[in-house]
Amino acid sequence: MRISTITNWAYGATVLLTGLAGAAFITAAVAANHEREAVERHLALDTAAEELITGTETLTDEARLYAMRGQPRHLEAYAHEKVVDRTREQALDRVRIHDTAREERQALATAEAGFDDLTRIEDGAVEAARTGHADQARAVLFGPEHERAQAAVLSSLNSFRALVSSRTQAELRDAKADSDRASFVAKVLLLITALLFLAVLYFVLRRRVSVPLTRMTGIVTRLARQDFAVEVPADRRRDEIGDMTQAIQVFRENGLERERLEAERRIDQRAKDSILQMTHRLQACQTRQELAEVVACFAPQTFPDLAGRLYVLDEKRNALALAASWLDPQASPDSFAPSACWGVRRGRTHLNDAAAGEVPCPHVAGAPGATLCVPLTAQGDTIGLLYFEERPDAVAEDRTPRVFLDLMSDNVSLALANQRLRERLAGLAERDGLTGLFNRRRLDEILKAAGAAEPLSCLMVDIDHFKRFNDTFGHDAGDAVMQHVAQILRDEVGEAGSAYRFGGEEFTILLPGQDAAAAFEVAERVREAVAAAPLAHHGRLLGHVTISLGLAASPGDAPAASLIRAADAALLKAKSAGRDRTVCARERPRPRIARSAA
Repeated sequence: MRISTITNWAYGATVLLTGLAGAAFITAAVAANHEREAVERHLALDTAAEELITGTETLTDEARLYAMRGQPRHLEAYAHEKVVDRTREQALDRVRIHDTAREERQALATAEAGFDDLTRIEDGAVEAARTGHADQARAVLFGPEHERAQAAVLSSLNSFRALVSSRTQAELRDAKADSDRASFVAKVLLLITALLFLAVLYFVLRRRVSVPLTRMTGIVTRLARQDFAVEVPADRRRDEIGDMTQAIQVFRENGLERERLEAERRIDQRAKDSILQMTHRLQACQTRQELAEVVACFAPQTFPDLAGRLYVLDEKRNALALAASWLDPQASPDSFAPSACWGVRRGRTHLNDAAAGEVPCPHVAGAPGATLCVPLTAQGDTIGLLYFEERPDAVAEDRTPRVFLDLMSDNVSLALANQRLRERLAGLAERDGLTGLFNRRRLDEILKAAGAAEPLSCLMVDIDHFKRFNDTFGHDAGDAVMQHVAQILRDEVGEAGSAYRFGGEEFTILLPGQDAAAAFEVAERVREAVAAAPLAHHGRLLGHVTISLGLAASPGDAPAASLIRAADAALLKAKSAGRDRTVCARERPRPRIARSAA
């Protein structure tokens, strides 16, 4: 029951009981008034009857004394008593004004009649004594007639007094009983009212209000301090306190939900900020190594609960090679074939979790827990893979929504694709499209960057009688000759230097850190390799291909900036000397070394 209902009922009961108690007190007061009136009436009637008896006896005594002594003073006293006796009418009038019973009125009427007879007898005896007949007067006053008359009056008055006393005593008892009963009822009602008030104070104000409010005060205080971990005790009462408890519980649940949403918002914002920072840095990366370092730096910040690896597709080996790793992942090798990953095969994120009914990828076979493969694609082509596995010591609060995995993979895919595109553009800008060698632009950059004090050798290479191949076999055959010579240059020079297409059928070889003698050995080895390798095009032998080489070394022959001119001048000497030879910038043309029959 609601506290307001209990309070209203208690208030109504209190008012009702108070009204009844008041009515009982009024009844008791009325009964007390009746009791007082009964006492006053008894006293008035008894006093009036006593006055009548006393007056009657005094008048008789004065009449008898006068008859016996004959003294005038007794006559005067008798006359005075008769005058006083006139007040008897007044006493009778006082008796008549009261509500008397029929028997009392009859006794009073008998007494009045006796008063008249007794007064008549005594007046006659006093008159006889005054006229000298004292004996006659004494005989009358002490005679039987006088005694009968006096006894009749006194008997009537005493009977009246007895009747009045009996009636007023009964009225007094009844009035007292009514007063006591009404007073008792009033006291009982007041006691019930007090008990009801105390019960309301204890059960409602204390148990239903004070105690729950005291308990709720601490809870509300903690909730006001944003301490939503406090437990709100269950209260199923259907009253205001129950409503308040439910409201506090709803407030706590809302606070917990706000905290959860705020925590999710902070995690989302942290992930967004981390991915945004990673994206800005990915856009500024110039190499794949820089890109891998950026991913390894920001991936654990975005997903602190996931260890992982970044794989980049190696097109030459047709394998996914490890580029970066973070938070010490336990599964997946450093390199594996693209076919070993279901995510790469399907082109979509793949969850490796046998417990969830998924087929695990071969490259993570035997992983202790669930892992995730997120392929990196660009324009429909797979260019890499992001691999994640859950850390066993990860905290639940650090779990980032997996929706950000796609956002991260999209940014990394775009960055990898841009990196590949930049590499291809750089290759197109620095390499010759026909031979695959570095072009003249890259050659100029290398020479500008070369130090003046560092040894550097330069070989200028020219294909002998190249126009003959174009004129005899066509330009396709000429292109094949240049590709053939370029491949030999690349193979023979190897790590010792770098080969460039200078222009037309001319090539350049730079050998950093080598002097003229070492460079001459390389030049001869290249020349012999070209001359010894037969060449065919579309099933037709093109004959032997020979090359002429001019050699210049820095800083001995010329500075690095003029090394090309010096080597080109030596090449002209070699061509003038009969071709198929190597000529140094400071030497006369060397004779051609005879080739073996093989």
